[in-house]
Amino acid sequence: MARIVILGAGIAGHTAALHAKRVLGRNNEVIVISPNSQWNWIPSNIWVGVGKMTQNQVTFPLAPIYRRKGIIFHQALAKNLYPEGDATESNPFVEIQYTDPSMNGLTARIKYDFLVNATGPKLNFAATTGLGPDGFTVSVCTAGHANEASRALKECISRMKEGNRQSLAIGVGHGTCTCEGAAFEYTFNVEHEIRVAGVRELADITYITNENELGDFGVGGLVFTQNGFQTTSELWTQSLFRERGIHAVVGAHVEKIEKGIIHYELVDGSRNTLSFDFAMLLPPFRGVDLKAFDSHGIDISEKIFAPSGFMKVDADYTAKPYEQWRTEDWPKTYQNPTFPNMYAVGIAFAPPHQISKPLKSANGTLIAPSPPRTGMPSGIMGKLAILSIREVLAHGPDAILPTASMSDMGAACVASAGSGLRKGSAASMTMYPIVPDYVKYPNTGRSLEDTFGEIGLSGHWIKLLLHYMFIYKAKARLGWSFIPE
Repeated sequence: MARIVILGAGIAGHTAALHAKRVLGRNNEVIVISPNSQWNWIPSNIWVGVGKMTQNQVTFPLAPIYRRKGIIFHQALAKNLYPEGDATESNPFVEIQYTDPSMNGLTARIKYDFLVNATGPKLNFAATTGLGPDGFTVSVCTAGHANEASRALKECISRMKEGNRQSLAIGVGHGTCTCEGAAFEYTFNVEHEIRVAGVRELADITYITNENELGDFGVGGLVFTQNGFQTTSELWTQSLFRERGIHAVVGAHVEKIEKGIIHYELVDGSRNTLSFDFAMLLPPFRGVDLKAFDSHGIDISEKIFAPSGFMKVDADYTAKPYEQWRTEDWPKTYQNPTFPNMYAVGIAFAPPHQISKPLKSANGTLIAPSPPRTGMPSGIMGKLAILSIREVLAHGPDAILPTASMSDMGAACVASAGSGLRKGSAASMTMYPIVPDYVKYPNTGRSLEDTFGEIGLSGHWIKLLLHYMFIYKAKARLGWSFIPE
């Protein structure tokens, strides 16, 4: 019998857990360790953040699902990895600290044969002074954060209804942030709600981003065919910003935030300020606070994790200029090169470099979107790790593992631009591959047949359908495995 331990129960981890129980058989034990008791369909936090959904509509308890599926669940925080065991335990294990209220603070050691690291990100609000719910801005990164954002937005709209002009700033709060797509979504949902409230003329909305151009989304932008003509996500997005009357500040690194004031630096080195009455700025991500030790208790974290805190996998981490980046740099199996019985999936793996071209300001500040690892790729990676473990269990060291490189993986994204069954809209985009391949596709980096964008009411219906479909899948209802990642 093999024991598979999965750290994290987000999209990647939960997907891995369900597939592990499905494909590995009853003779193998599946354990999930997560500090959170609730599963959250994060893409719909945008709608919670504008009051169109409740927190309960985007979350549900994990424990009942795992009991029904025969998965062992520890509501706990993974603290230390011992991939070689230690002086008292020959098997690899992870040290955990319980967050379950009934066991809060207690610790335990959980042995494993295979480990899937799906811990996701640490929300690094501390990277920018004044950023986040403990500072002067709101967030939609968690359902709880989105609730607070909704309350703050309602207060802002109430002030406008009283005749007071309001300045709203939405975007990313650091030069190395990711999830520009979520910031884009929230911007247009906020604009939509203000317009529906009848006070649009009293709102000055500014989108502030580390993208070098609108429509970059951390993937270097898109070229696609629309109505028989080639266009770009930059032109497409610029048009939407003009139509909605939203000002954009691009190529920005937010340096610090004071009450009502954002201080930021641009690529040209200039330093500027932006006043606000309401601000939702996303934080940069880093790996969770997880350490690794060898059998003698010596810290080997630098061997296992990149400086960002994300786990190293089968990627090429050689430092090289943008012009020398290759699709081969990107991981295929997501195995840790030192301990091949460990996998890192979703946001937990360390990318070899950005996808967008990184820039530095005239002052030497890095202004570059980090690579997005959204729901679809994360789910694919989670399933891939389990299929790999199945192959290893069946064939041992001679196993041929399945692969899923982001340089040979497509993705679909539906970015809401306003909620409403009759007046909502969304930008629907597909791309293949996620990491552009300028050898295979010299002019565009991606297949024009598989990369496109469209905006309209139908996109909103698709996004709403995906909300219910993926919550159904995550609850492991009848036929869940037939719904693709």
